[in-house]
Amino acid sequence: MQQVLALLPLTSFFVPPFLSFTVEDLRYMFSFIVYLAVAVLTASLAGRLRQQLEVVKQREITTNSLYALSRQMTAVTDLHTLLGNIVRQVSLTLGAPAAIYLPNAQGELQVTSSSEDSDSIAWGEGEAEVAIAKWVYKHGEIAGRGSSSLRESSGLYVPLRTEDQTHGVLAVNLESSDLQEQREELRLLEACGGLAASAIARVKLAEEARLAQVTAESERIRTALLDSVSHELRTPLTAIIGSATGLLENDSLFTPEDRKELTGNIRDGALRMNRLVTNLLGMVKLESGMLQLRRKWCDVGDMIGIVLTQVQQFIQHRRIRVELPDQPPFVSGDEVLLEQVLVNVISNAIKYSPEDSEIVITVKVDERHGRMTIVVADSGVGIPEAERERVFEKFYRSESSRHVTGTGLGLAICRGIVEVHGGTITAEPNPGGGTRVCICLPTEEPEASFPYMGQGEEE
Repeated sequence: MQQVLALLPLTSFFVPPFLSFTVEDLRYMFSFIVYLAVAVLTASLAGRLRQQLEVVKQREITTNSLYALSRQMTAVTDLHTLLGNIVRQVSLTLGAPAAIYLPNAQGELQVTSSSEDSDSIAWGEGEAEVAIAKWVYKHGEIAGRGSSSLRESSGLYVPLRTEDQTHGVLAVNLESSDLQEQREELRLLEACGGLAASAIARVKLAEEARLAQVTAESERIRTALLDSVSHELRTPLTAIIGSATGLLENDSLFTPEDRKELTGNIRDGALRMNRLVTNLLGMVKLESGMLQLRRKWCDVGDMIGIVLTQVQQFIQHRRIRVELPDQPPFVSGDEVLLEQVLVNVISNAIKYSPEDSEIVITVKVDERHGRMTIVVADSGVGIPEAERERVFEKFYRSESSRHVTGTGLGLAICRGIVEVHGGTITAEPNPGGGTRVCICLPTEEPEASFPYMGQGEEE
């Protein structure tokens, strides 16, 4: 029509007779037809270009929206945060309220995340919306405005579906009545639903993998604990029961030396059980955060003397040499716990060193850096380089030490106690063969931010 109207001025002002719509020369009619055809063709091409421009703009909006959504979902491991990002981005892109439905623990579909204020009743929580969402979740099909099912509804519902499972439903309250616009919104929502379903599946799989790892680790620790504790308890119990039974039933047959030996076996078994129970309780306190330090200034020389008295019964033929600095070394810490550390370390040195060997305990004080180091060096089999860090893990036993009884808890407790005091404990090769365990502790008072501030006396 516009092209025909454009011919009227041309006919009236430029074609004789002027100021008239009649044409005397029929050759002008051919020119008019050609002009009209070119004008219609040009208008048609311009219209198509305009439509393509609109499509390109819409696709750009869709691409930007999907890119923003994918960026917000990347590296998110919390499901609640992920769902919040999805509904906010979808609502921002379409300019309409959005909601996500996921099944709860009982399998009932419910609104898990909404773009609207949670203090008021958000769109999507009504009975009609929930009923449509349940239908979409059950059948795995799109429903609502712009689709082929339940098109009278004001919302558009898209199932969050992966290859093998429907995880939930993404819904948007649309108000558009234009068919083309509804189709664009449907395509955009389908794309968002696909990204959201993949992200939800990823987060769920990551959570399942984490739970499986925790379960496997718990099972491994439980099995290791039962194996170690049952063996460690059975051996001294057997010795105690055997020695006590012999003393009760055959006391007249034993000489004083025999009775002394049996009594010593009972004492050694009881001490061994006491160490095991002490280590178990120490590990429980460390892991539960119940450990409280009773700090005071401790004379390290006196602590080593007390510890040597405790381990004296099973030193057998090994020699222990102590090298102390000229000035008495002091450290601020819990004396009982630090003695437990030294008992565990020196007991290990005794167990893993040969008969008639020497164990050297050296104390060095670095006043410049406020540190004190206690080194326990033995001449045993040593620890392979790959296991020098792992020996401080719970229940870890080196293959080379399987022949020696133990639970694998001693060094783990030592590391926990030393770190609570703000120090470090490491294992390194002894230049003369064997292992050196180095316990480094601060000699200064800890600051107020110390994580396990003691409740006991302070000097």
